Amino acid sequence: MVSTDNEQPLSIAKKLLSWTSFSLLSLALFNSYFYTIPSSNFTTDELLLNSSIIITTTSSNSSSSSSSFPTSEEEERANVQTSCDYSDGKWVPDKMGHLYNGTSCRTITDAQNCMINGRSDLGYLDWRWKPHQCSIPRFEPQIFLQIARNKHVAFVGDSLSRNQLESLICMLATASTPQLVYSYSGNDKDIGQKFRQWHFSSHNVNVSIYWSPFLVRGIEKTDSVNYNTLYLDSLDERWASDLDQMDMIVLSTGHWFLQPAVYLYGNSTLGCHKCTGQNYTEIGFYDVFGKILNTTLGKIVERRGGGTNGIDVIMTTFSPQHFEGESDKFGVCPKTQPFDEGEKQVEGIDAEIRRIELSEMKAAIENVKKFGKRIRLEVLDVTKLSLSYLSAHSFATGTKERVQNDCVNWCLPGPVDAWNEILLDMMKRWD
Repeated sequence: MVSTDNEQPLSIAKKLLSWTSFSLLSLALFNSYFYTIPSSNFTTDELLLNSSIIITTTSSNSSSSSSSFPTSEEEERANVQTSCDYSDGKWVPDKMGHLYNGTSCRTITDAQNCMINGRSDLGYLDWRWKPHQCSIPRFEPQIFLQIARNKHVAFVGDSLSRNQLESLICMLATASTPQLVYSYSGNDKDIGQKFRQWHFSSHNVNVSIYWSPFLVRGIEKTDSVNYNTLYLDSLDERWASDLDQMDMIVLSTGHWFLQPAVYLYGNSTLGCHKCTGQNYTEIGFYDVFGKILNTTLGKIVERRGGGTNGIDVIMTTFSPQHFEGESDKFGVCPKTQPFDEGEKQVEGIDAEIRRIELSEMKAAIENVKKFGKRIRLEVLDVTKLSLSYLSAHSFATGTKERVQNDCVNWCLPGPVDAWNEILLDMMKRWD
């Protein structure tokens, strides 16, 4: 507004004061509307974890904009809530469908393509995860690629990690054609499935998968040696050697720790899990799992936390086996829709593994804050939403033949797509 010559200074001051008061009131209303209080059914550790994540994220963004007036892009970002408990929600009916299907996405493996594996019902495609505290927008591949422009996004872990990556590649392929630029599996029977990288030239984005079911150095069991051997103090360099080339890491592990294993730390053997007939002390796997996450997160912080660019680390929590009956037997998976809210609880092994993941991530966040490292850590908590959607692609009425039922990985399209919708929403909140 331009003042005229006969306008008095006091009048101008009153207008400025009025405008300032209105602005402050608007800002207060904005904050009160978009600030989300964590769910009251959280444990103390989970509340502290969420608090730490918010502090870490906020501190890295506090000086991100220096312009006096927001651009249209900044105004759009302002509409994103600063926090959300994604794990607290329910599956709701949704007829809008997925971005892709088993025909349109050429990168889906046969094992995850439920339509060609005999699954006749398509109802599993018509559900959407809805957190109670916020809304997750539909996955927007262009926005993901824009945020990840000129970056390397790496998925590291077991088959759940690969499952999540395959979902992401399918969704991104609806906006930009991925080029497979690297594929290697050594002597593994799954040719080209263990280590792969795609390049999206439209945004110079690389998306990779690194097979590392234990995250640390390990020797997988064979036909002659029926147990895994894990070195708890050493990262698996098959992925860790590329740490300096990664901008974001999505970690996923857990299921392989239920198998028999022998644990070593340095030159000492700590014990074993389910190693029948071996001269080792049985110590279970819970403490070992915590030590391995501590080693993994600590080494990432140590190697990348002191650089100028930093790195984003996301831990996808444990996804329960989705099977009713005995796996790899004549059992069936008859459930074709999610459990109602509260009908099934996260408990037992599922709950304990998730608790350890939350605890170790909380400790890593405190370590980052203490030493001022340039690294962002966050949990992608999918345990409850994955438990709630108990559904596999094996035959609903059983089978007369003994077949391999994959009771860990998910149909594509399917519930795992929600993991990547949450991942993108998290990235937008950071941005």
